[in-house]
Amino acid sequence: MEKIAIVGGGSWGSALANLLVDNKKEVLIYDNDKNTVDEINQSHTNIAKLGDAPLSDKVKATTSLEETLNFSDMIILAVPTSVTRIVLSEIKKIIKIKKIFVNVAKGLEFKTNDRVSQIVYDELPEEYIEGFVSLTGPSHAEEVIVKKITSIVAASNNLDHAKLVQETFSNEDYFRVYTSLDLIGAELGGSLKNIYAIASGMLDGLGYGINAKSALITRGLIEMKRITNELGGLEETLNGLVGIGDLIVTCMSKFSRNYSAGLLIGEGDDLKTSLSKMTMVVEGVKTCKTAYFLSKELEIETPIIDAVYNVLFNEIEPEIVISKLMSRDLKSEQ
Repeated sequence: MEKIAIVGGGSWGSALANLLVDNKKEVLIYDNDKNTVDEINQSHTNIAKLGDAPLSDKVKATTSLEETLNFSDMIILAVPTSVTRIVLSEIKKIIKIKKIFVNVAKGLEFKTNDRVSQIVYDELPEEYIEGFVSLTGPSHAEEVIVKKITSIVAASNNLDHAKLVQETFSNEDYFRVYTSLDLIGAELGGSLKNIYAIASGMLDGLGYGINAKSALITRGLIEMKRITNELGGLEETLNGLVGIGDLIVTCMSKFSRNYSAGLLIGEGDDLKTSLSKMTMVVEGVKTCKTAYFLSKELEIETPIIDAVYNVLFNEIEPEIVISKLMSRDLKSEQ
């Protein structure tokens, strides 16, 4: 497949467009912001999202969704989960033939608890869906755009579709893609880890050390596995790139918007103030609310998710929820 269409000209959409050009693909990005489109086409940058990192002059952008859909049979969805359903409702008005949809966002839809694959099949008639692949794992656009080595996963219920995406995005220089047939586990891993990234930022903002962060990551992984197992995914999937791999990178990296929001809260900001300082969507906030109510519905024990929820939405001081976590009844790790 030599032509690839990308819906969303944010940091990840732009970085992946640059990668695909490196892989000798022809790329067209759709974005509804004319300024972003003009900057990509004329200056070959996306400064608001990627700083001064240059984009290839072969990366093209448009404000026409119809042009983008007609450009390729593979559509990369690179928009926040919170607006995916809105974007798909517009696609539904235009789409004429089957497409393979590849989602690269990480989040759960609030109220419905839907993963992006479920949103796609809910919004679009199946006659227009050739297949669905989640491209997910430990990756920051800020590193991919400067060609730093990255490994992620193409997950799908259809191995041929996963392999197609694997071959499309992989190269021998800096980007390697593995395949997985556990779509549920991959989508949940990529979504839930953002909650713990917020918690990780809070810990750093409060001045805690690496011991606390290590405990957060390992115990957070346990909670992720509990939810994934209950929803039909394979908990062993989370032992790989889409689980522990993504959890490590988003809890440890300055590039993580979720970590950055948590850091500001740990330093004293409330949720509204911290989000006002962010230039990109913090997916973990809405995912935390979704996971909190979902865990209660499923009767799953998720004390860290509960703690983050109480800080974000009940405005309880982080020190208080940490004290509550530390004072819980002692138990076996298993």
